[in-house]
Amino acid sequence: METFIEIKPGRKPFQRIYLGIMLWFVGKAIQAAARVDNEVKKEFKGMPANYTFSLGAFPNGPYMIVGKDDKEKVRYLGSNISKHHVDLEITLKSMKNLFVLFTFRESTPIANSRDRMIVNGDLPQACAAVRILDIVQVYLLPKPLAKLAIKRYPRWSLKRHTVDRLMVLIRTITGI
Repeated sequence: METFIEIKPGRKPFQRIYLGIMLWFVGKAIQAAARVDNEVKKEFKGMPANYTFSLGAFPNGPYMIVGKDDKEKVRYLGSNISKHHVDLEITLKSMKNLFVLFTFRESTPIANSRDRMIVNGDLPQACAAVRILDIVQVYLLPKPLAKLAIKRYPRWSLKRHTVDRLMVLIRTITGI
């Protein structure tokens, strides 16, 4: 009988580094938006205390973990999924799918409709997490890129587009 050699896929270090940086930045931006934006605050109020969710790629990451503590504070908890109890896991089926999502070639609803996402947890909480991600992407990205990343570009006030966006960016970079 012939011996079969297992073929392992390439490592793709550029994709892993890019996604690690993007997930870190988005995680920090979620933490910042939870302090600035009323809509994000409202979404987190609907989540129970000590609730965490993650976004990442199957099978071995990279990941982003965001949690809400019992004092209603939202924190970016890092990328090590084995260190934290995660209530909601939003996982893309491969690192390639996560890369397509974070290079804004495909929006979250399109990725979901193409069956590229696995949700392990409450569906209403997953919808809230996706809404939070969409709001954060509008804050972080210029309008042409944000239109590619989300389903519908929102009609916000001038204050929200300028002052709130600036506050989210400052808090994301400084970590305040």
